[in-house]
Amino acid sequence: MRTQTTAGERERPRVMKSTIIKRSIVINGHKTSISIEDQFWAALKSIAAERKLTLSQLVSMVDDNRESGNLSSAVRVFVLSQYRRQKVPEDSLEKPAKP
Repeated sequence: MRTQTTAGERERPRVMKSTIIKRSIVINGHKTSISIEDQFWAALKSIAAERKLTLSQLVSMVDDNRESGNLSSAVRVFVLSQYRRQKVPEDSLEKPAKP
């Protein structure tokens, strides 16, 4: 953990603010919550919109197909896998500079 000091003060640990937010959602008729970062939540909403599904429907699918772990982790892995499947256009890749 990093520390911060000023003249005449003792070292004290810096506190990192969590970006994880607990969100309530109903899946399969049951109210539950997932703790997830804003970036993953926004990506999940985008994926649901692309598939013409509600968030509840999409999270229900993730829940039904997860092999282990908690639902929040399963959602993160799902979002990551969706973005990994997207093709990256060749012209958007950085090319090494010529000497």
